[in-house]
This record gives sequence, C-alpha cells and structure tokens, in this order.
Amino acid sequence: MEEGNLTMWNGFILSGLTDQVDLQATLFLFLLLAYIVTVIGNLGMTMLIKIEPRLHTPMYFFLSNLSFVDFCYSSCVTPRMLVTFLSETKAISFTACASQAYFFGAFGTTEIFLLAVMAYDRYVAICHPLLYTVIVSPRVCVFLTSVTYFGGFANSLIHTYLTFRLSFCHSNVISHFLCEIPLLLQLSCSDTSINFLVMFICVSFNILSTLWTILISYIYILAAILRTHSREGKWKAFSTCASHLTAVFIFYGTLIIMYLQPHSNSSLNQNRLVSVFYTVFIPMLNPLIYSLRNKEVKSAFRKVIETKMLSLFFAD
Repeated sequence: MEEGNLTMWNGFILSGLTDQVDLQATLFLFLLLAYIVTVIGNLGMTMLIKIEPRLHTPMYFFLSNLSFVDFCYSSCVTPRMLVTFLSETKAISFTACASQAYFFGAFGTTEIFLLAVMAYDRYVAICHPLLYTVIVSPRVCVFLTSVTYFGGFANSLIHTYLTFRLSFCHSNVISHFLCEIPLLLQLSCSDTSINFLVMFICVSFNILSTLWTILISYIYILAAILRTHSREGKWKAFSTCASHLTAVFIFYGTLIIMYLQPHSNSSLNQNRLVSVFYTVFIPMLNPLIYSLRNKEVKSAFRKVIETKMLSLFFAD
C-alpha cells in the first residue's frame, strides 16, 4: 500500500446490514441459522458424494466442488457479518478487508465458471451419451475444475492488487456489511479509472463467456430432448438439467439485479438485501435444490442414514 493509506486510520468501518437496534437480534439469529444450514448442507453434500460410490461420476464431481465453493463463498462474508451485529466498533483492518475482498471475489468468480462447466457436462451427457465417459474423463474433470479455480483466484488477485495499492483518504466507512471492490474504489482519493476499466473488461468477459457457454449448451440440450421420441426419455433428460438450470437462474438473476440497477443512496438498503441473498441464501439453497430434485442424491442419503443406523443398532 502507499503511505497515504495509513496517515489517517488503520482500517475501515463496516456499517453493517442495518443500524436499527430492534432488528439486529432477529437478523443475527436468522442469519446464524441460515449459515448453519449452509455449512451442514454444503459440507454434507461434499462428504456424501465422496463416500457414496454411485455418485462417483463427473456430474457429481462438479457438484461436490460447487458445494465446497458455496461453503467457502458464504464463509468469507457471513461470520464477519454476524460479528458486526455483536461488535460496537464494527472495525476491520486493511489486511482483513483485503483478504475478504480477495476470497469473496475468488470464490464468486469460481462459482460462475463452475456453473458453465456443469452446463457443458450436461451437454455432453445428453447430446453425446456414448462418448460421455471418454470426453468427460476423470483427467478432464480435474483439468476443468482446476481451470475454474485458477481463473477465479487469478481474476480476484488482479482486482484486489489494483485496489489496495491505491490511497484511501476520503472516508474509512464502508456502507455495507462486507469489503466489496466497487465500494472500496469509491473511498479512494487516487485515480481509479484503470481499476474501473479492468473491472469492466473482466466482469464482462466472465459473465458473457459463461452465460454464452450455458445458453449454447442448453440450446443443444433442448434440441436433443425434442428429438427424443420416448416420453420417459424426455422427462429423464429434463430432470437431470432442472436442478442446474434452477441454480443458474437464481445466481445470475441476483447478479443482474445487483449490478445492472442504477446505484443511488435510495437503493443502498436494496443493494444490501440483494447482497444478503447471493452471499447467504444462494449457498444455502444450492444443496437443497440439488438434493430435493435428484433421486440419486436422495437415495444415496437414505442409504448412508440406514447404514449408520444399522451400525449403531448392532454395535449396541
């Protein structure tokens, strides 16, 4: 950081989700419950896929990574947000703020790339079923997943480095419950034109490239489903994609609402609410969406529970 960063204060102040004291206790308990469900749901999904041999397929390999990313994505924000409800100062150091901004951006971008990879996986499975195990081999799965992580972390590193090399001397109050790069740029007294240009290029590329991949994949998938004469075959093909499409619509829909609406002081509370949705509730909903709409996941879960109960019964 430049020396100007440290001339006035040693960190930032997070204003939090709300300044209404009567709502803070209710919101704390509600968000704490949501985070507990997120942790149990995503880590549970990851472990279930790991221990159940029937789920050792490319689709569930990608799903386990999505669950892990959702857990990390939420954990970058929610615990700190819960702390702000209990803390009077609501202060966050430069290092902690930079770390949160970096990992929040890294896992968020990784999730976007993973959703695109999962769409490609469904395209190959439905449009080229005989070649599926050849095209989406274990080596290809590891490679595609590694690329998503590398792309997400490299993308976030660029923005975090460009942001925290700036000087901050206007205000140290962030009108939010997390350190988000666009909000930090508004507090800088340096020239941020390069930052906004790089952000526009990267965000446009990430969103457009992944959305294009998803749309093209599902256009081919829809064409393949319509060519299927068997009604049962059509339903099976559609049901395998329904969970993924639901996750895509929720995630991208929230991002579009968040970033395409005009920014103003009147929409600040709305931005916070939308941010809560995509940082807390989407990671919580994803494992529920994939488990409730997936017979194989529900069957594997019942098998694990029955096996555990039997082992406890005979142990006694």
